[in-house]
Amino acid sequence: MNKIINVGLVQMYSTASAGDNLTRAAQHVRLLAQRGAKIVALPELFLTPYFCQTRDKKFFDLAEPVPGPTVRVLQAIAKKNRVVLTTSLYERAGGKYYNTAVVIDADGKYLGKYRKMHIPDDPKFYYGEAYYFSPGNLGVPVFKTRYGKIATLICWDQWFPEGARLAAAKGAEIIFYPTAIGFQLKARPGINEAEHQAWQTIQQSHAIANGVFVAAVNRVGLDNHLRFWGTSFVADPYGRVLKQGSVNREEDILVACDLNLVPQMRRDWPFLAARRLKVEQ
Repeated sequence: MNKIINVGLVQMYSTASAGDNLTRAAQHVRLLAQRGAKIVALPELFLTPYFCQTRDKKFFDLAEPVPGPTVRVLQAIAKKNRVVLTTSLYERAGGKYYNTAVVIDADGKYLGKYRKMHIPDDPKFYYGEAYYFSPGNLGVPVFKTRYGKIATLICWDQWFPEGARLAAAKGAEIIFYPTAIGFQLKARPGINEAEHQAWQTIQQSHAIANGVFVAAVNRVGLDNHLRFWGTSFVADPYGRVLKQGSVNREEDILVACDLNLVPQMRRDWPFLAARRLKVEQ
């Protein structure tokens, strides 16, 4: 059975204009769809610069309901281009604020959302997200789309094994990680490179341990104190990096993912089936 699905990653920078960012994102989605993409992912909080580098109450005004105005625009984009679309938005809900991933099917139907559970609280190094976001409270949903079963976690979630394991156990074939991560401009020698390698290695490990494709889509460009390191990539269930973006430029990355590898890997290396949920001390 042919289950080769073309996955598109939009590696982009974000300006101060949400309208500009949304327009450019739509253009990237259109170009990827023309090349055959069936599922397209945008970076974390792509509508705005990465405002979590400073604490300023004005940035709470950027939040919106989810679903809301931006989701409706994304639905139209997905439907027009006949692609599944996923990204993260700044959500306002009941007096709380979340970093929230959305999944929209290829017919424009809004399928649901995931709220980022792991929230970095590191303002010294310009990742002060705990000031802006509450931890997610929706668990780890898996969405059955026209082209496959997917989960969307967000950025710092990618460093923890539990989310990927929960998604895989619920049947996810591809786990997306919309991301905003970069080099600190004044980091100690060697630390930038080591952190970047660790970032990719941990996600390759999720792919192997869970028998899934992992797709990380990152920003690029200089934003205040951070230079986002791009290198968006897709790893297959054996941990092989199928394709990777550049460090410093916008790029549309198209990757053919053979979803038949998911049951094959889980049969050959049955990590999910063989795990022991209760281990005697």
